[in-house]
Amino acid sequence: MEWYLGVLKKYAVFTGRARRQEYWMFTLFHSIICLILSLLGRFIPVAGTVLALVYGLAVFIPGLAVSIRRLHDTGRTGFFVLLALIPLVGVIILLIYAVQDSSPGENQYGANPKETAPAGA
Repeated sequence: MEWYLGVLKKYAVFTGRARRQEYWMFTLFHSIICLILSLLGRFIPVAGTVLALVYGLAVFIPGLAVSIRRLHDTGRTGFFVLLALIPLVGVIILLIYAVQDSSPGENQYGANPKETAPAGA
């Protein structure tokens, strides 16, 4: 849960790099919350829909920011996130980029967070 909250604390930070763990833990918790809100929407239609909409708007910017930082970690520019606009193929390409390991050492977007992270993180 601290990974999810860490991304929310970096609400609109589009600079730097994000490790795979940060990205995927955020994605996991985001998916779980969406599932819960979807189930809530089945039982309480109006309230569930409103909550899902508010939640979606609230995490859109942090989700976009962590995606861009993840692309930076693999040595790609954040504009690659626009690949998501290409139906199916774009999402598959972004998925491949998201599962790739960090580019070693420092790149143009900053130091490798895996190498600079405290032991145990």
